[in-house]
Amino acid sequence: MLDWVNCPEVERTNEKVSGAWVFKGTRVPVRALFENLEASASIEEFLEWFPGVKLEQVVAVLTHAEQSLTEA
Repeated sequence: MLDWVNCPEVERTNEKVSGAWVFKGTRVPVRALFENLEASASIEEFLEWFPGVKLEQVVAVLTHAEQSLTEA
């Protein structure tokens, strides 16, 4: 499991989505990005389906995930 604490584009509070990591300022779980990408959705489609999420946030999340995996 990735540690999202140092990713500035996500947040987690008990009041939002039962404490799941979400894109900052939204109720969209970070896992929704990965689930949609695994299901062959494009980033453009994801942004269309979840209009509160910004491209910069998606890029930051993917970059953080990549850096976390290469450091392991």
